[in-house]
Amino acid sequence: QVQLVESGGGLVQAGGSLRLSCAASGSWFSFNAMGWYRQAPGKQRELVASITRGGGRNYADSVKGRFTMSRDIAKNTVYLQMNNLQPEDTAVYYCHPEPSDYWGQGTQVTVSS
Repeated sequence: QVQLVESGGGLVQAGGSLRLSCAASGSWFSFNAMGWYRQAPGKQRELVASITRGGGRNYADSVKGRFTMSRDIAKNTVYLQMNNLQPEDTAVYYCHPEPSDYWGQGTQVTVSS
């Protein structure tokens, strides 16, 4: 059983930055990767960024150059540094070990124009 707690969301103006954190109760290193997903109202959940067990990273085209995913293995925590935020980044952000059925409660990110 893995419990995930996301934090760091909030309200920010366009062009601002936020850093999200996802702390896992257990080691997620048994999984292939950890992903950050987001879901905006009325839209499907989408993958924003992921990091593999070996440290490889992938980003959605919409966030490349603005978002950076990192991890602290000792703390079982992954981060998402989000810079130059835009209103279209408004969503609830979730972390998700892959493959698994585990999801956190999410953290709301709201970007005002």
